[in-house]
Amino acid sequence: MQKKGNSKELEKAREKGSKFLGEFKSFVLKGNVMDLAVGVLIGASFQGLVNSFTTNIISPVLGCLTEANFNQYTLHIGNLYLTYGAFITDVINFVIMAFVIFVLVKSMNILEHLGKKPEKKEEPKRKSNEEVLLEEIRDLLKKQKGE
Repeated sequence: MQKKGNSKELEKAREKGSKFLGEFKSFVLKGNVMDLAVGVLIGASFQGLVNSFTTNIISPVLGCLTEANFNQYTLHIGNLYLTYGAFITDVINFVIMAFVIFVLVKSMNILEHLGKKPEKKEEPKRKSNEEVLLEEIRDLLKKQKGE
């Protein structure tokens, strides 16, 4: 008897498992998830480019102005070393990435609106003479009831 009970429970668990896997498969294969994955991968690659640009081009140029390697600026407080030059480099990276994303979003919005025709504003529908007369009659009847 225990075998029959166990087999029913096992069958229910298999059904739940296959249903769960089916839901997961449909979720993963939706376009939004794939678009998000591609965006994350491109964003990570782009971040590497921006980091390289900042480290190899911007930091040395700023270092020429101060005659030192910008990334190696540190503040010594006792045994503590604060590398504020690396932090400033990261802030520059952030500003560059934020600016590029702003330009991309702005460009996409412009491209989106290029293909659309401007919407025509509909004028309010004019009432026919019959509707105007019927409304006047209704208003007069309301006045008579109120008296």
